[in-house]
Amino acid sequence: MTRRNRDRDAEREAIRAAATRLLAGTPFRSTAGKLTGTELIAECGLRRDIVYADHKDLVDEFKARAKAQNFTPQVAQRMADDNAALRVALAKAKDELAAERDRVRALVCATAELSLELDQAREELAAAQQVTRLPGARG
Repeated sequence: MTRRNRDRDAEREAIRAAATRLLAGTPFRSTAGKLTGTELIAECGLRRDIVYADHKDLVDEFKARAKAQNFTPQVAQRMADDNAALRVALAKAKDELAAERDRVRALVCATAELSLELDQAREELAAAQQVTRLPGARG
């Protein structure tokens, strides 16, 4: 079995470009945008065994640059901002739900009381209408 000739310079360039995109927070292939070796491999599009076997120095360089970097990638920052906004919206929705449940409880009690009062009023009306009816004139 013969190995296919690979362009190692092109592989190295792909890894460097992927590292640059990840560090800038503008990945093409990586969905998480984390600054890890796994995300670097996903971003460069090469197989893991090729990257670690032939280009481990670039992975180590990327990890060192990521560790030295003092800002959060845009993707991670956007996710953190979205998370914070969703937490606020969830807290608001929970408060509104609790208030709505209190209103429902009050309406259920009021409905039960009004239903009892209506039944009682009907009974009183029926008792007051015990009038004997006279036969009507026939035409």
